[in-house]
Amino acid sequence: MPETVFEVDTDAPPEEQPDPIVNRWHPDTPPASTVQPGEKFRVECLDWTGGQVNNDDSANDIRDMDLTPNHHLSGPIEVEGAEPGDLLVVDILDIGAFPDHEWGFTGIFELDNGGGFLTDHFPEARKSIWDLDGVYTKSRHIPGVEFAGLTHPGILGTAPSHELLEEWNRREQKLIDDGPDAETAVNHETREEEPPLALPPEPENVMLGSMDDEEVEEAKTEAARTIPPRENAGNCDIKNLSRGSRVYLPVFVDGANFITGDIHFSQGDGEITFCGAIEMAGWIDFRVDVIKGGMEKFGLDHAIFKPGNVEPDFSEYITFEGYSVDEDGTQHYKNANVGMRRACLDAIDYLKNFGYTGEQAYLSLSTIPVESRLAGVVDLPNTCVTVSVPQAAFNFDIDPDRLGDIKSKSRGTAARPS
Repeated sequence: MPETVFEVDTDAPPEEQPDPIVNRWHPDTPPASTVQPGEKFRVECLDWTGGQVNNDDSANDIRDMDLTPNHHLSGPIEVEGAEPGDLLVVDILDIGAFPDHEWGFTGIFELDNGGGFLTDHFPEARKSIWDLDGVYTKSRHIPGVEFAGLTHPGILGTAPSHELLEEWNRREQKLIDDGPDAETAVNHETREEEPPLALPPEPENVMLGSMDDEEVEEAKTEAARTIPPRENAGNCDIKNLSRGSRVYLPVFVDGANFITGDIHFSQGDGEITFCGAIEMAGWIDFRVDVIKGGMEKFGLDHAIFKPGNVEPDFSEYITFEGYSVDEDGTQHYKNANVGMRRACLDAIDYLKNFGYTGEQAYLSLSTIPVESRLAGVVDLPNTCVTVSVPQAAFNFDIDPDRLGDIKSKSRGTAARPS
């Protein structure tokens, strides 16, 4: 087993961990450990909330969650010899749950505390608990759903330089400043506040590893939230970044200062409920290497990756289509976000035919390894988005031929419904 270079204790609060937790991006966060290029090592991780969610049947912990400290991440891991302009090559060798913590959770957050992709349709907090059994999972809260997950870190990235951190804060603050003001940032149909366009530095509950209190006080007003992905990768939530994947991360500071966490047992493309994966605590085995001058050599400003070859063997999907026309009939110009919403809403309505509530269907789309695509972007005014649901994730037949009572399932000769 590789040496553990970052250790956590799921029974202890975040501020009392064996190795100090990180929850912001900052170039001056001290490394928790150092590894050599070519070295294999293990990183242990809390779940992204730092243990705020319980394995029970109440969603009060989702409703009342303190989001200011999230995410709770492991690192930084210094890589000997890495310098700005290099590429850090990260191999994800293996990943799993702790033996005494083989469960995960998914949540729907309310608009005034986190929100989500379809919060206007599902405004109340909900939670599903998932039992993890090897590569398979099922939930007592969504009967009839059982599938093999595609386990991956939601977050992995390198520390920004001071210059890059300043650029992040400048451009994201400009987005906030140029967005709707307090008087107009309200949906006039629902009278609900619209979500912010970006999240500026949050000085409350900042954790920067072993940085001393005085340094934290100075850094907390500029340290970047870990919510969005950026040039350093970070919170990309890419479900295919699983075992066997190789990631090429830009390096902006000496040592790269690699950080990871937010482990997902499984997730559909989009992670649509916000806390939309099966979130879990666990461990990840990595191997790292360095390509000197790799950013210039490869012509890269952002991360790239090669997926591993270990994925669930789903072969039959039902695919839902969405276009740039929202629920009230308003036409948008090539808006993929609206197209994704419409495809998801149709999929949810379809799954309700089998006895699921809308919330159960919503949680299922967020956790099953659903495939989403930008199918067409050239045909104005609509962008076509598809959401493909694997049929084998259900313990019963959800095929539309069965639902429509079509006698022949041959795709070339299917009879019309009588």
